[in-house]
Amino acid sequence: MTFLRLPILALLALASNVLHAVESAPPHETFQLESRHLHERRTINVYVPPDGVKTGGRPVLYMPDGGVAEDFPHVAATVDAGIREGRIAPLLVVGIENTQRRRDMTGPTEVDSDKQIAPVVGGSAAFRAFIAEELVPEIERRYRTGPSRGIIGESLAGLFIVETLFEQPALFDTYIALSPSLWWNDAALTRSAAARLPDLRKLQARVYIAWADEPNIGPHAEALGAAVRQAALQRLRWTAVPRPDLHHGNIYLTLEKEAIGSAYPVRPGKTQSD
Repeated sequence: MTFLRLPILALLALASNVLHAVESAPPHETFQLESRHLHERRTINVYVPPDGVKTGGRPVLYMPDGGVAEDFPHVAATVDAGIREGRIAPLLVVGIENTQRRRDMTGPTEVDSDKQIAPVVGGSAAFRAFIAEELVPEIERRYRTGPSRGIIGESLAGLFIVETLFEQPALFDTYIALSPSLWWNDAALTRSAAARLPDLRKLQARVYIAWADEPNIGPHAEALGAAVRQAALQRLRWTAVPRPDLHHGNIYLTLEKEAIGSAYPVRPGKTQSD
Protein backbone atom coordinates (compact mmCIF):
# COMPACT_ATOMS: atom_id res chain seq x y z
CA MET A 1 0.00 0.00 0.00
CA THR A 2 1.32 3.46 -0.91
CA PHE A 3 0.20 6.48 1.10
CA LEU A 4 0.25 10.05 -0.18
CA ARG A 5 3.83 11.05 -0.93
CA LEU A 6 3.49 14.49 -2.48
CA PRO A 7 4.96 17.01 -2.26
CA ILE A 8 8.00 14.96 -1.18
CA LEU A 9 10.60 17.26 -2.71
CA ALA A 10 8.99 20.27 -1.07
CA LEU A 11 8.98 18.54 2.32
CA LEU A 12 12.61 17.50 2.02
CA ALA A 13 13.65 21.01 1.02
CA LEU A 14 11.73 22.44 3.95
CA ALA A 15 13.30 19.96 6.36
CA SER A 16 16.81 20.86 5.25
CA ASN A 17 16.33 24.64 5.25
CA VAL A 18 13.81 25.46 7.99
CA LEU A 19 14.90 27.81 10.82
CA HIS A 20 17.55 25.35 12.02
CA ALA A 21 19.57 27.74 14.07
CA VAL A 22 18.01 30.91 15.32
CA GLU A 23 20.63 30.74 18.05
CA SER A 24 24.33 30.24 17.49
CA ALA A 25 25.97 27.01 18.56
CA PRO A 26 27.48 26.95 22.06
CA PRO A 27 31.27 26.62 22.25
CA HIS A 28 32.36 23.42 20.54
CA GLU A 29 35.26 21.72 18.82
CA THR A 30 35.58 20.95 15.11
CA PHE A 31 37.84 18.52 13.28
CA GLN A 32 38.14 16.88 9.87
CA LEU A 33 38.00 13.14 9.36
CA GLU A 34 39.09 11.42 6.16
CA SER A 35 36.74 8.54 5.34
CA ARG A 36 37.69 5.47 3.37
CA HIS A 37 34.04 4.37 3.29
CA LEU A 38 32.74 7.66 1.88
CA HIS A 39 35.87 8.54 -0.11
CA GLU A 40 35.84 12.09 1.17
CA ARG A 41 36.72 14.29 4.13
CA ARG A 42 33.94 14.99 6.64
CA THR A 43 33.61 17.88 9.09
CA ILE A 44 32.72 16.85 12.64
CA ASN A 45 31.43 19.26 15.32
CA VAL A 46 31.62 18.19 18.97
CA TYR A 47 29.86 19.86 21.87
CA VAL A 48 31.69 19.11 25.13
CA PRO A 49 29.68 19.44 28.37
CA PRO A 50 30.68 22.21 30.78
CA ASP A 51 31.74 19.74 33.48
CA GLY A 52 34.91 18.70 31.69
CA VAL A 53 33.98 15.52 29.89
CA LYS A 54 37.59 14.86 28.92
CA THR A 55 38.26 13.76 32.49
CA GLY A 56 35.25 11.47 32.81
CA GLY A 57 33.26 9.16 30.55
CA ARG A 58 29.91 10.49 29.31
CA PRO A 59 27.24 9.32 26.87
CA VAL A 60 27.60 10.44 23.28
CA LEU A 61 24.69 11.64 21.13
CA TYR A 62 25.49 11.44 17.43
CA MET A 63 23.54 13.47 14.92
CA PRO A 64 23.35 13.49 11.13
CA ASP A 65 22.57 16.95 9.75
CA GLY A 66 25.21 18.07 12.23
CA GLY A 67 26.77 21.05 10.48
CA VAL A 68 26.84 24.54 11.99
CA ALA A 69 24.46 25.64 9.22
CA GLU A 70 22.24 22.62 9.89
CA ASP A 71 20.79 21.19 13.12
CA PHE A 72 23.91 21.18 15.30
CA PRO A 73 23.44 24.68 16.80
CA HIS A 74 19.94 24.18 18.17
CA VAL A 75 20.54 20.60 19.39
CA ALA A 76 23.81 21.53 21.10
CA ALA A 77 22.15 24.62 22.62
CA THR A 78 19.27 22.52 23.94
CA VAL A 79 21.67 20.02 25.50
CA ASP A 80 23.88 22.78 26.94
CA ALA A 81 20.91 24.56 28.53
CA GLY A 82 19.52 21.30 29.90
CA ILE A 83 22.84 20.36 31.49
CA ARG A 84 23.30 23.78 33.08
CA GLU A 85 19.72 23.71 34.42
CA GLY A 86 20.14 20.20 35.85
CA ARG A 87 17.55 18.61 33.54
CA ILE A 88 19.84 16.68 31.20
CA ALA A 89 22.77 14.50 32.21
CA PRO A 90 26.12 15.65 30.80
CA LEU A 91 26.76 14.18 27.36
CA LEU A 92 28.72 14.90 24.21
CA VAL A 93 26.94 15.89 21.01
CA VAL A 94 28.71 14.83 17.82
CA GLY A 95 27.42 16.54 14.67
CA ILE A 96 28.24 15.14 11.23
CA GLU A 97 28.18 17.85 8.60
CA ASN A 98 26.53 16.87 5.33
CA THR A 99 28.08 16.62 1.89
CA GLN A 100 25.47 14.58 -0.01
CA ARG A 101 22.64 14.27 2.49
CA ARG A 102 20.15 12.35 0.36
CA ARG A 103 22.81 9.86 -0.65
CA ASP A 104 23.90 9.15 2.92
CA MET A 105 20.49 8.97 4.60
CA THR A 106 18.72 6.64 2.19
CA GLY A 107 18.90 2.94 1.52
CA PRO A 108 18.28 1.34 -1.88
CA THR A 109 14.86 1.89 -3.42
CA GLU A 110 12.80 0.39 -6.22
CA VAL A 111 10.53 3.44 -6.47
CA ASP A 112 11.22 5.77 -9.40
CA SER A 113 10.01 8.92 -7.61
CA ASP A 114 12.42 8.19 -4.74
CA LYS A 115 15.34 8.03 -7.15
CA GLN A 116 14.50 11.52 -8.41
CA ILE A 117 15.28 13.30 -5.14
CA ALA A 118 19.04 13.39 -5.81
CA PRO A 119 21.63 12.33 -8.39
CA VAL A 120 22.78 9.58 -6.01
CA VAL A 121 20.67 7.78 -3.40
CA GLY A 122 21.00 4.51 -1.50
CA GLY A 123 24.27 5.17 0.34
CA SER A 124 23.13 4.55 3.90
CA ALA A 125 25.21 1.37 4.35
CA ALA A 126 28.43 3.24 3.58
CA PHE A 127 27.42 6.14 5.84
CA ARG A 128 26.66 3.71 8.67
CA ALA A 129 30.04 2.03 8.17
CA PHE A 130 31.69 5.45 8.36
CA ILE A 131 29.99 6.12 11.70
CA ALA A 132 30.63 2.67 13.17
CA GLU A 133 34.15 2.00 11.95
CA GLU A 134 35.67 5.46 11.62
CA LEU A 135 33.80 8.15 13.54
CA VAL A 136 32.97 6.27 16.74
CA PRO A 137 36.57 5.03 17.22
CA GLU A 138 37.87 8.54 16.55
CA ILE A 139 35.52 10.09 19.10
CA GLU A 140 36.48 7.45 21.65
CA ARG A 141 40.16 8.13 20.94
CA ARG A 142 39.80 11.89 21.38
CA TYR A 143 37.44 11.88 24.38
CA ARG A 144 36.87 9.73 27.44
CA THR A 145 33.41 8.48 26.62
CA GLY A 146 31.06 6.15 28.43
CA PRO A 147 29.53 3.03 26.88
CA SER A 148 26.22 4.69 25.95
CA ARG A 149 25.72 5.92 22.37
CA GLY A 150 22.62 7.58 20.95
CA ILE A 151 21.55 9.11 17.65
CA ILE A 152 19.00 11.81 16.85
CA GLY A 153 17.63 13.09 13.55
CA GLU A 154 14.61 14.21 11.56
CA SER A 155 13.09 13.43 8.16
CA LEU A 156 15.59 11.47 6.02
CA ALA A 157 17.95 11.38 9.02
CA GLY A 158 15.08 9.81 10.97
CA LEU A 159 14.72 7.22 8.20
CA PHE A 160 18.43 6.43 8.54
CA ILE A 161 18.00 6.04 12.29
CA VAL A 162 15.11 3.56 11.98
CA GLU A 163 17.02 1.65 9.30
CA THR A 164 20.06 1.48 11.60
CA LEU A 165 17.88 0.04 14.36
CA PHE A 166 17.19 -2.92 12.07
CA GLU A 167 20.51 -3.16 10.23
CA GLN A 168 23.00 -2.61 13.07
CA PRO A 169 20.97 -2.43 16.28
CA ALA A 170 23.87 -2.64 18.74
CA LEU A 171 25.55 0.44 17.28
CA PHE A 172 23.38 2.66 19.51
CA ASP A 173 21.33 2.17 22.65
CA THR A 174 19.22 5.29 22.11
CA TYR A 175 17.36 6.05 18.88
CA ILE A 176 15.48 9.35 18.47
CA ALA A 177 13.68 9.62 15.10
CA LEU A 178 11.53 12.68 14.45
CA SER A 179 9.19 12.54 11.45
CA PRO A 180 11.23 9.73 9.87
CA SER A 181 10.68 9.45 6.11
CA LEU A 182 9.23 5.96 6.37
CA TRP A 183 7.57 6.32 2.97
CA TRP A 184 10.96 5.58 1.39
CA ASN A 185 11.00 2.54 -0.93
CA ASP A 186 7.23 2.10 -0.58
CA ALA A 187 7.53 1.90 3.23
CA ALA A 188 9.81 -1.14 3.05
CA LEU A 189 11.10 -0.71 6.61
CA THR A 190 7.58 -0.81 8.04
CA ARG A 191 6.42 -3.63 5.77
CA SER A 192 9.36 -5.82 6.78
CA ALA A 193 9.23 -4.96 10.49
CA ALA A 194 7.20 -7.95 11.69
CA ALA A 195 9.68 -10.38 10.16
CA ARG A 196 12.74 -8.50 11.42
CA LEU A 197 11.73 -7.50 14.94
CA PRO A 198 12.41 -10.96 16.47
CA ASP A 199 16.09 -10.33 15.69
CA LEU A 200 15.97 -7.47 18.21
CA ARG A 201 14.77 -9.65 21.08
CA LYS A 202 18.07 -9.39 22.97
CA LEU A 203 18.59 -5.69 22.25
CA GLN A 204 18.36 -3.40 25.26
CA ALA A 205 17.61 0.03 23.84
CA ARG A 206 15.19 2.93 23.89
CA VAL A 207 13.45 4.31 20.84
CA TYR A 208 11.65 7.66 20.69
CA ILE A 209 9.70 8.16 17.47
CA ALA A 210 7.44 11.15 16.78
CA TRP A 211 5.58 12.46 13.77
CA ALA A 212 3.56 15.54 12.83
CA ASP A 213 0.55 16.12 10.56
CA GLU A 214 2.10 14.03 7.79
CA PRO A 215 -0.09 11.55 5.88
CA ASN A 216 3.00 10.08 4.23
CA ILE A 217 4.68 9.35 7.59
CA GLY A 218 2.07 8.94 10.35
CA PRO A 219 0.36 5.77 9.04
CA HIS A 220 3.72 4.06 8.55
CA ALA A 221 4.92 5.08 12.03
CA GLU A 222 1.70 3.75 13.55
CA ALA A 223 2.05 0.47 11.66
CA LEU A 224 5.64 0.17 12.86
CA GLY A 225 4.54 0.75 16.45
CA ALA A 226 1.84 -1.90 16.10
CA ALA A 227 4.44 -4.39 14.90
CA VAL A 228 6.64 -3.56 17.89
CA ARG A 229 3.76 -4.11 20.30
CA GLN A 230 2.92 -7.41 18.61
CA ALA A 231 6.53 -8.55 18.92
CA ALA A 232 6.46 -7.83 22.68
CA LEU A 233 10.15 -7.05 22.95
CA GLN A 234 10.73 -6.87 26.69
CA ARG A 235 14.09 -5.07 26.51
CA LEU A 236 13.12 -2.46 23.92
CA ARG A 237 11.59 0.70 25.37
CA TRP A 238 9.45 2.15 22.59
CA THR A 239 7.97 5.64 22.92
CA ALA A 240 5.62 6.82 20.16
CA VAL A 241 4.56 10.46 20.07
CA PRO A 242 1.94 11.50 17.48
CA ARG A 243 1.79 15.29 17.23
CA PRO A 244 -0.80 16.31 14.62
CA ASP A 245 -0.58 19.87 15.94
CA LEU A 246 2.95 20.12 14.52
CA HIS A 247 4.28 20.02 10.98
CA HIS A 248 7.41 18.76 9.26
CA GLY A 249 9.17 22.07 9.60
CA ASN A 250 8.86 22.56 13.37
CA ILE A 251 8.78 19.10 14.95
CA TYR A 252 12.54 18.94 15.56
CA LEU A 253 12.75 22.31 17.31
CA THR A 254 9.58 21.59 19.30
CA LEU A 255 10.33 18.08 20.57
CA GLU A 256 14.11 17.88 20.92
CA LYS A 257 14.08 19.12 24.52
CA GLU A 258 11.52 16.50 25.53
CA ALA A 259 13.13 13.70 23.54
CA ILE A 260 16.69 14.28 24.73
CA GLY A 261 15.59 14.99 28.30
CA SER A 262 13.65 11.74 28.52
CA ALA A 263 16.58 9.77 27.12
CA TYR A 264 19.25 11.39 29.29
CA PRO A 265 17.68 12.48 32.59
CA VAL A 266 19.76 13.52 35.57
CA ARG A 267 19.70 10.62 37.97
CA PRO A 268 18.35 11.33 41.47
CA GLY A 269 21.14 12.26 43.86
CA LYS A 270 23.54 13.14 41.05
CA THR A 271 24.95 16.57 40.35
CA GLN A 272 26.46 17.98 37.19
CA SER A 273 29.98 17.24 38.39
CA ASP A 274 29.34 13.62 39.47
